[in-house]
Amino acid sequence: MGKKRIVKKAGEEGEAKTPSSSISKKRVDAGVLYVQSTYNNTKVILTDTKGNSLCWSSSGSLSFKGAKKGTPFAAAKVGEVIGTKAQTMGMREVSVVVKGVGSGRESAIRGFVSKGLTISAIKDVTPVPWNGPKPKKARRV
Repeated sequence: MGKKRIVKKAGEEGEAKTPSSSISKKRVDAGVLYVQSTYNNTKVILTDTKGNSLCWSSSGSLSFKGAKKGTPFAAAKVGEVIGTKAQTMGMREVSVVVKGVGSGRESAIRGFVSKGLTISAIKDVTPVPWNGPKPKKARRV
Protein backbone atom coordinates (compact mmCIF):
# COMPACT_ATOMS: atom_id res chain seq x y z
CA MET A 1 0.00 0.00 0.00
CA GLY A 2 2.84 2.38 0.61
CA LYS A 3 4.78 3.87 3.45
CA LYS A 4 3.03 5.77 6.20
CA ARG A 5 4.09 9.35 6.70
CA ILE A 6 4.91 10.52 10.17
CA VAL A 7 4.45 14.24 10.60
CA LYS A 8 6.68 15.81 13.24
CA LYS A 9 6.41 19.24 14.72
CA ALA A 10 9.07 21.88 14.03
CA GLY A 11 10.58 21.61 17.52
CA GLU A 12 11.00 17.83 17.46
CA GLU A 13 14.28 16.13 16.71
CA GLY A 14 14.92 14.58 13.29
CA GLU A 15 13.31 17.19 11.07
CA ALA A 16 12.75 16.37 7.43
CA LYS A 17 15.65 17.52 5.28
CA THR A 18 15.71 18.38 1.61
CA PRO A 19 16.68 15.51 -0.67
CA SER A 20 20.36 15.29 -1.56
CA SER A 21 19.59 15.16 -5.28
CA SER A 22 18.41 18.78 -5.34
CA ILE A 23 21.56 20.13 -3.69
CA SER A 24 24.79 19.22 -5.41
CA LYS A 25 27.68 18.22 -3.17
CA LYS A 26 30.31 18.74 -5.87
CA ARG A 27 31.94 22.12 -6.30
CA VAL A 28 33.37 22.66 -9.77
CA ASP A 29 34.69 25.98 -11.13
CA ALA A 30 35.28 25.04 -14.78
CA GLY A 31 34.01 22.34 -17.07
CA VAL A 32 33.28 21.16 -20.60
CA LEU A 33 29.83 21.17 -22.19
CA TYR A 34 29.30 18.56 -24.92
CA VAL A 35 26.38 19.26 -27.27
CA GLN A 36 25.36 16.46 -29.64
CA SER A 37 22.71 17.65 -32.04
CA THR A 38 21.13 15.32 -34.58
CA TYR A 39 18.09 15.78 -36.80
CA ASN A 40 15.97 13.85 -34.29
CA ASN A 41 17.30 14.79 -30.84
CA THR A 42 19.67 17.03 -28.87
CA LYS A 43 21.82 15.65 -26.04
CA VAL A 44 23.88 17.82 -23.68
CA ILE A 45 26.48 16.46 -21.24
CA LEU A 46 28.34 18.54 -18.66
CA THR A 47 31.72 17.25 -17.50
CA ASP A 48 34.60 18.54 -15.44
CA THR A 49 37.91 19.41 -17.10
CA LYS A 50 39.15 15.82 -16.72
CA GLY A 51 36.13 14.43 -18.60
CA ASN A 52 34.18 12.97 -15.67
CA SER A 53 30.46 13.33 -16.32
CA LEU A 54 28.60 15.56 -13.86
CA CYS A 55 25.11 15.76 -15.37
CA TRP A 56 23.30 15.31 -18.66
CA SER A 57 19.97 15.95 -20.30
CA SER A 58 18.28 15.50 -23.65
CA SER A 59 15.14 16.78 -25.30
CA GLY A 60 13.66 13.28 -25.04
CA SER A 61 14.18 13.28 -21.28
CA LEU A 62 12.27 16.58 -21.04
CA SER A 63 9.14 14.82 -22.42
CA PHE A 64 9.45 16.11 -25.98
CA LYS A 65 8.28 13.38 -28.34
CA GLY A 66 8.60 12.64 -32.02
CA ALA A 67 9.62 15.41 -34.39
CA LYS A 68 9.54 18.03 -31.60
CA LYS A 69 12.72 16.58 -30.07
CA GLY A 70 14.84 17.94 -32.91
CA THR A 71 13.54 21.52 -32.72
CA PRO A 72 15.61 24.49 -31.53
CA PHE A 73 13.03 25.19 -28.81
CA ALA A 74 13.57 21.76 -27.25
CA ALA A 75 17.34 22.24 -27.45
CA ALA A 76 17.08 25.61 -25.69
CA LYS A 77 15.12 23.99 -22.86
CA VAL A 78 17.81 21.30 -22.53
CA GLY A 79 20.48 24.03 -22.32
CA GLU A 80 18.53 25.85 -19.61
CA VAL A 81 18.15 22.67 -17.53
CA ILE A 82 21.89 21.97 -17.69
CA GLY A 83 22.59 25.63 -16.93
CA THR A 84 20.63 25.48 -13.68
CA LYS A 85 22.40 22.25 -12.69
CA ALA A 86 25.76 23.87 -13.41
CA GLN A 87 24.84 26.86 -11.25
CA THR A 88 24.07 24.63 -8.26
CA MET A 89 27.55 23.10 -8.62
CA GLY A 90 29.13 26.55 -8.54
CA MET A 91 30.41 26.40 -12.12
CA ARG A 92 31.46 29.68 -13.71
CA GLU A 93 33.39 28.98 -16.91
CA VAL A 94 32.70 26.39 -19.59
CA SER A 95 34.26 25.40 -22.90
CA VAL A 96 31.80 23.97 -25.41
CA VAL A 97 32.29 21.05 -27.81
CA VAL A 98 29.59 20.80 -30.50
CA LYS A 99 28.99 17.68 -32.59
CA GLY A 100 26.31 17.06 -35.20
CA VAL A 101 24.32 18.85 -37.86
CA GLY A 102 20.95 19.30 -36.13
CA SER A 103 19.00 22.51 -35.69
CA GLY A 104 19.60 22.60 -31.93
CA ARG A 105 23.34 23.26 -32.01
CA GLU A 106 23.26 26.98 -31.37
CA SER A 107 20.06 27.20 -29.35
CA ALA A 108 21.32 24.69 -26.76
CA ILE A 109 24.33 26.94 -26.14
CA ARG A 110 22.12 30.04 -25.98
CA GLY A 111 19.89 28.38 -23.40
CA PHE A 112 22.94 27.45 -21.33
CA VAL A 113 24.37 30.99 -21.47
CA SER A 114 21.02 32.48 -20.42
CA LYS A 115 21.64 31.14 -16.91
CA GLY A 116 24.63 33.47 -16.48
CA LEU A 117 27.61 31.19 -17.19
CA THR A 118 30.53 32.28 -19.36
CA ILE A 119 31.87 30.39 -22.36
CA SER A 120 35.63 30.38 -22.90
CA ALA A 121 35.76 28.48 -26.23
CA ILE A 122 33.50 26.76 -28.75
CA LYS A 123 34.89 23.82 -30.73
CA ASP A 124 33.12 21.99 -33.56
CA VAL A 125 34.04 18.30 -33.87
CA THR A 126 31.37 17.25 -36.38
CA PRO A 127 32.76 14.35 -38.44
CA VAL A 128 33.09 15.22 -42.13
CA PRO A 129 33.76 12.45 -44.69
CA TRP A 130 36.81 12.99 -46.87
CA ASN A 131 35.76 10.97 -49.87
CA GLY A 132 32.12 10.12 -49.23
CA PRO A 133 30.22 6.94 -50.11
CA LYS A 134 31.08 4.70 -53.03
CA PRO A 135 29.24 5.75 -56.22
CA LYS A 136 26.61 3.53 -57.82
CA LYS A 137 27.66 1.03 -60.47
CA ALA A 138 27.02 1.97 -64.10
CA ARG A 139 23.63 0.83 -65.35
CA ARG A 140 23.81 -1.95 -67.94
CA VAL A 141 21.14 -1.82 -70.65
